Amino acid sequence: QVQVRESGGGLVHPGESLRLSCLASGSLFSIYTMGWYRQAPGNQRELVAQITGGGTTNYAESVKGRFTIYRDVAKNTVLLQMNSLNPEDTAVYYCYCFNTGTWGQGTQVTVSS
Repeated sequence: QVQVRESGGGLVHPGESLRLSCLASGSLFSIYTMGWYRQAPGNQRELVAQITGGGTTNYAESVKGRFTIYRDVAKNTVLLQMNSLNPEDTAVYYCYCFNTGTWGQGTQVTVSS
């Protein structure tokens, strides 16, 4: 049973950066496809970025060139580096394990001047 837990959210100004972390349990973490979703008030949850066990990444068009997803296998962690944040990035961000269908509890990211 995989469990995931997010951290790193917060309040930042437009143009600033944040890095989200998702700590996963389980010995098969390194081969799982992991992703970050986000949900803003009134909107559906949307995929922001995902990374396969082989390291292939995929991004939503709205974050390409600004966000980077990567994995620290030694720490069982998948990270999301978010640069050049803007108010439209404000949402609750969720970590998701595609192989097991496991969601984290979410972490709030607020971008406001």
